[in-house]
Amino acid sequence: MSARAVVGRVPGELSARVPVEEREPGRGRDGVRLLVSAGEREPRVGWFTELPGLLRAGDLLVVNTSATLPAAADGRLGGEPVVVHFSTRADGAGPGERWAVELRSPDGRGTTGPRPGGPAGAVVTLTDGARLELVEPLAPGAERLWWARAGGFGAADGSGSAVVAWLRRLGRPIRYAYTERDQPLAAYRTVFAAAGEDGGGSAEMPSAGRPFTARTVTELVRAGVQFAPVTLHTGVASAEAHEPPYPERYAVSPHAAWLVNAVRAGGGRVIAVGTTAVRALESAVGPDGRVRAASGWTGLVVTPERGVRVVDGLLTGLPEPEASHLLMLEAVAGAAAVERGYAAAVRARLLWHEFGDVHLLTRRG
Repeated sequence: MSARAVVGRVPGELSARVPVEEREPGRGRDGVRLLVSAGEREPRVGWFTELPGLLRAGDLLVVNTSATLPAAADGRLGGEPVVVHFSTRADGAGPGERWAVELRSPDGRGTTGPRPGGPAGAVVTLTDGARLELVEPLAPGAERLWWARAGGFGAADGSGSAVVAWLRRLGRPIRYAYTERDQPLAAYRTVFAAAGEDGGGSAEMPSAGRPFTARTVTELVRAGVQFAPVTLHTGVASAEAHEPPYPERYAVSPHAAWLVNAVRAGGGRVIAVGTTAVRALESAVGPDGRVRAASGWTGLVVTPERGVRVVDGLLTGLPEPEASHLLMLEAVAGAAAVERGYAAAVRARLLWHEFGDVHLLTRRG
């Protein structure tokens, strides 16, 4: 059996439509529930605030520091209104910037639905004189994301990107149909978000880090848990088709690599906060199993067949049963643990998506 067989499709009432601090006034970001799947034990449901008591002195949390961009903007393609989701910036900057973008159809309720990409050569007009010329699909046979050439976006800012500067003035966070209303950009940024050296950012929030607060981090540090920052700029997810992730830009610093190797040598556990942190970290592992400083683009897709080489656990949201990310969860904890966890999540009526509850999976207790 699989998580998909256990859950089927996520019932609409289990979608987290607003952040927990709006759903339950008086609670903060850390007021979400926590599903714990540890080794062969039966999963249990508690609260995220219990996390410091579930980890041990010497454990290491690997967190993604990428800041979420206001990556959605309205435009027109010919006479048709479209919403542009800016996914990933290609290498290079300046007047010739190229971006992978997804065009969506506005649904009249403040959200969007899928639409075919292209055609090549078409021009999308945006606010304030900005425009995008569609060039080609991101990958052969993949029509959802297209490379587009940017023009008329004005001057670059500290990011080195005119498009990022324009988005910071005129863009808004990407929002999907299961949410109830627009949220400010602050609702889509984690406590770990930082301006990286490359000036980039994520099209969508690295949402596993959202429940952390300064108080939680302080309690974890007091308990002897360490933190290692890595960066992976997430592109636009496939909300309907659940495609495997496309290549994304990442960086693992020498300090983060040293911390991971030191913790593993000392018998501590390396626990990734989010699938993005797994992807970054596992992309920096050498043939000898040691992590080295690395940066660039990663096309790594973590599957049970490939396995994980340095990650002992994963704190994540609840990917939908159809999502390709489930393969990564199975690689970390095993298919049986994921199946048991999803059955427990349905019984406990946990909430899905970026504003929902979270799941801690570890290979050993």
